[in-house]
Amino acid sequence: MGSLGNIENMPLSSRISTVVPATPRSDQNGAYELQNMDLLLKLHYIRSAYFFSNDAVQGLSNYDLKKAMFSLLDVYSHVSGRIRRSDTGRPFIKCNDAGVRVAESYCDKTLAEWIADVRYSIDGLVQDHVLGPDLGFSPLVFVQFTRFQCGGLTVGLSWPHVLGDAFSALNFINLWSRIMAGHVPPRSLPAPTPFKPELPPSVSDKPMSMKKSVDVGEHWLVADHRKVENHSFRVTSKQLDHLATTINASAPASYFEILSAIVWKSLCHVRGDASGLNAVTICTNGSIRKEDESPRNGLVFSKVEADFAVEKSDVSELAILIGEKKVVENDIMEKMVEEDEGKGDFVVYGANLTFVDLEGAEFYNVKLNGRKPVLANCTFHGVGDEGVVSVLPAPEGDDSAEGGGGNGRIITVALPPKELEQLKNKLEREWGIV
Repeated sequence: MGSLGNIENMPLSSRISTVVPATPRSDQNGAYELQNMDLLLKLHYIRSAYFFSNDAVQGLSNYDLKKAMFSLLDVYSHVSGRIRRSDTGRPFIKCNDAGVRVAESYCDKTLAEWIADVRYSIDGLVQDHVLGPDLGFSPLVFVQFTRFQCGGLTVGLSWPHVLGDAFSALNFINLWSRIMAGHVPPRSLPAPTPFKPELPPSVSDKPMSMKKSVDVGEHWLVADHRKVENHSFRVTSKQLDHLATTINASAPASYFEILSAIVWKSLCHVRGDASGLNAVTICTNGSIRKEDESPRNGLVFSKVEADFAVEKSDVSELAILIGEKKVVENDIMEKMVEEDEGKGDFVVYGANLTFVDLEGAEFYNVKLNGRKPVLANCTFHGVGDEGVVSVLPAPEGDDSAEGGGGNGRIITVALPPKELEQLKNKLEREWGIV
């Protein structure tokens, strides 16, 4: 049997079950072919959680939550499959209706107590699930429903990047919430719209945005890397406005570019001049996404290099560099996968310090009983040594004693523990970001 995660770390109690498509497939030997970009990212995982208040889940039983999953998997049928290898060794998905795992958990804290104790952490609310070591038996997706003492609920999703990127994972859970609301799901999902990044491709034959990994065999997880920990920072709308005014950039910069520049410079100070942190990877959304679209890996991976001392530069200079000097590496990255015939193992997130732009991800479109989450967060698992920084929306209309209303941002960081503690201190001391 495949890995079911570390159940001992689940909140108090948990029950595991399997959900399969409502309509059995007539062809149990159907195959879903994985693209080069899918296989490039196969060692990485997306974990997201959506926090709902008691009012949002009034009258909804666990049976109701699971029932919508059966209809959802009729649309996402390949998500119920299992990984197999062709005669050449290239992985694909066998569409055999083996199902996804669902955990029903209970936490003896209230939702408010959870957030007060661990802020935006989703540890324990999403299964610690990876593919393998019995790869052919591992469920691709794990959903966790956690009930709190107050009646609140979190919906946790563990989604392997081999199925699609964070926007695809969001579409998956969003369609589930629409089915919960009584919307009839589509009969099938149209193929995603092909896209080519508008930025000029890299002329290098050695992309900086990826590294070859040691052979991991049938256990799809980045190996031989330092332990990293996740931490999320809250940046209020008032702080964002202040930062945008303070940095005095000579060209317009997005909040993602500003916050990435601040973290980049801060980490250079943490790691020291000899760290060689003059180049980073920027990960952005490649095209307009449709809600009812087949999942895909449509992100654009670009390198950004500074020919000056990052730790001594202005944040505005770095923000403009991120916004205007990206060099897309997708083509050469996919070429390396093709040369390995889809059998190679690679590290992308954390191969270089990686910044992920999730500002446009509509996490708060996921609704239960017409109500949005009070909080949503997303992290990456299987991260390389250099770390990952993602920027995503904070709760809509969030008011706080420190920051006023409006739409702020959450910065979620995965770094080695010592670096993370130093970054926390630096961001709080110099930027008031906690």
